[in-house]
Amino acid sequence: MNSHANCGMVASVRGSVVDVRFEDRLPAIYTLLRAGSEAEIAIEVLMQLDAHHVRGIALSPTQGLARGMAVEDTGGPLKVPVGKGILSRMFDVFGTPIDRQPAPVDVEWRTIHCDPPPLSSRSTKSEVFETGIKVIDVLVPLERGGKAGLFGGAGVGKTVLLTEMIHNMVGHQKGVSMFCGIGERCREGEELYQDMKAAGVLPHMVMMFGQMNEPPGARFRVGLAALTMAEYFRDDEHRDVLLLIDNIFRFIQAGMEVSGLMGQMPSRLGYQPTMGTELSGLEERIANTDSGAITSIQAVYVPADDLTDPAAVHTFGHLSASIVLSRKRASEGLYPAIDLLQSNSKMATPGIVGERHYLLAQEIRKTLAHYEELKDIIAMLGMEQLSTEDRNVVGRARRLERFLTQPFFATEQFSGIAGKDVSLKDALDGCERILKDEFKDYPESAFYMIGSIDEAKDKAKAAKSGKSADPGPEPKVAAKPAAL
Repeated sequence: MNSHANCGMVASVRGSVVDVRFEDRLPAIYTLLRAGSEAEIAIEVLMQLDAHHVRGIALSPTQGLARGMAVEDTGGPLKVPVGKGILSRMFDVFGTPIDRQPAPVDVEWRTIHCDPPPLSSRSTKSEVFETGIKVIDVLVPLERGGKAGLFGGAGVGKTVLLTEMIHNMVGHQKGVSMFCGIGERCREGEELYQDMKAAGVLPHMVMMFGQMNEPPGARFRVGLAALTMAEYFRDDEHRDVLLLIDNIFRFIQAGMEVSGLMGQMPSRLGYQPTMGTELSGLEERIANTDSGAITSIQAVYVPADDLTDPAAVHTFGHLSASIVLSRKRASEGLYPAIDLLQSNSKMATPGIVGERHYLLAQEIRKTLAHYEELKDIIAMLGMEQLSTEDRNVVGRARRLERFLTQPFFATEQFSGIAGKDVSLKDALDGCERILKDEFKDYPESAFYMIGSIDEAKDKAKAAKSGKSADPGPEPKVAAKPAAL
């Protein structure tokens, strides 16, 4: 240990909570302390108990730590590496590479505890963040520098959707993607790493993981560590950053564990009393400034599907868009399986997206909602009992549903269909022309898994001439009672 360093001694160890006695100088809050024979145990100071004692939370396992052991004050808070050298790499909360490759060179180490950008440097203009995914750009436009929540269970396509956005981000904005895994499974990190490598987007990406087998202190700090890396690309390199967080609920959960270990009195439903402040400390750093923007998409687990749970309520307050994934649509083969009626965005107003886009989106929602109401009648009595107007609505809605599916670059190797990146203009034109009944005589299958609307004509021609241009099986949503 460094003889000139401020050294202390372990006074007590209770699980992850460590009390340390210092004779000379008391370390400040958030200071990182090191203990153990090889300084392998990291402790973050969270409380000053009296003139000589501090209480900290261990960010690494505390096995082997005992009373009387020496503790070194590192003189500063937890730091992570930033710079061009971190691209295509995978790190833990300490900035240590976990991809079995040598440590990155040409990097600078920065503290994870930063203030949000001041209001004076924030951009007040609301801009749409184009993703190249039709259904999102048309119905749930994302905000550049905003935060979108991705709600969905297992196996409905959350990771595929995130992978596709990373791919398109590299193509559209020439930006950087940052993936932060908070309290998720170990295998998910490995699978995502291999998927990104196969999709060819790793060179523009950084990954950071605090997995569910790690102590609560590490899971609680991994989000801030990832944000520090994202802020470097925004503020120093003036690039747009897409920050993907999986899962924001686990961040709140880790804070709850830390709060309990520190002996704080729990608040509603056992959550920590400081939950709102902690979540804001993370979310407010995700912002659109004069130099660049951090746009965030956050997977949100809703405990027991209860949207009134304090964790969900606090998270909703920060989101500008909610993307809800539906298992029903996934089972029908309508990918991306976004629930078109439940998903919404604060950006979908005439002042931001424009009058035409707003009215089109409203008309699409109205058509789909009407179709949803008619489904029960179709199931009981069949299509024949509907009025001509209602039959037209059903035809439009079903063509729209299929047109809003899209082949992804991220799934090319599984589906064999080339991925499509569709501009907002093409997506709006296609929806407008379907609503005007321009494609009334075209088979519904012609709209399934295509890019722009013109491809429907080519597909219909190919189908007529007997050559199958169908990219895959038509979704199983027949208009017969049996299928509904």
